[in-house]
Amino acid sequence: MSPSAGDPALDRPAWEVAVAVAQVLVNRRLYGDVVERVRRRLPMQVAAETVWGLLPPLTFATDDLVITAILEPCYDVGGDIFDYALNGDVLSVGLFDTCGHGIKASAMASLVVSAYRNARRTGLDLVDTAISIDRWVRSEHPGLFATALLAELDRRTGVLRTINAGHPGAMLLRDGKAVRALPGPTALPLGLGNLSARRPRVHEEALHPGDRVLAYTDGITDARGDDGERFGLDRLVDFVERALNDRLPSPETMRRLVRAVLAYQQDQLDDDATALFLEWQPPHLPLGHLEHLTARVEGSR
Repeated sequence: MSPSAGDPALDRPAWEVAVAVAQVLVNRRLYGDVVERVRRRLPMQVAAETVWGLLPPLTFATDDLVITAILEPCYDVGGDIFDYALNGDVLSVGLFDTCGHGIKASAMASLVVSAYRNARRTGLDLVDTAISIDRWVRSEHPGLFATALLAELDRRTGVLRTINAGHPGAMLLRDGKAVRALPGPTALPLGLGNLSARRPRVHEEALHPGDRVLAYTDGITDARGDDGERFGLDRLVDFVERALNDRLPSPETMRRLVRAVLAYQQDQLDDDATALFLEWQPPHLPLGHLEHLTARVEGSR
């Protein structure tokens, strides 16, 4: 280790170098396979290749928003997928869990996220987006379905609008504690919309500055230990609350959460385990506050 490694004066230059290297690596991945070959520890299954090729960056941050997500297992996923996009002052987020496993599930996941992007880019509102995806699933995968959490956050006002299509409820966290679960479901799973004449309902939640929203798939809560006991919602909430009180960055919280779920099930997941964390922190601050995303974690467990 360099004698100057602990010099506070080097923190800013070191952070800038780390950001520059990260940008080079991310951009280089688009034009060749060297980075992917180096970073992979095991051969990746085609189902996983399909899903990972569609995912946005796992972490995205602005001066007032942080969104971070994680998906396991890395090398053999299929059914879970997520997407997000920031257009002007509206952050759109979709988290999906499709039927089945393997290549068939990944093909359905590909359709679902592509239909979501198409609806978003066409300018459909949240309700019509859910209806559009539902119709595509029924058309191409009759008899199957995908649960989903669709959300839009107005980063000026903090108003969060959600549709829960048969998905596990998202959790609202405030001041380091879980306040409540967001209402759900407000619609049938996507692909089953023909079973009801009722249009999807939108729930509105006024976030407070500093609020976080945790969304997850049932692979998190349904993971089972040796004794058959589920990981469960209480254990999930307790884990996230402790991470927040330890002031861990959101990406580190997600990384540790998935590690904990894997350890609970002896690294043998029966289903994809996906979690997504959204943080709203107005008012606008200098971009320098994003350093906390790469900050050294003190007192790690």
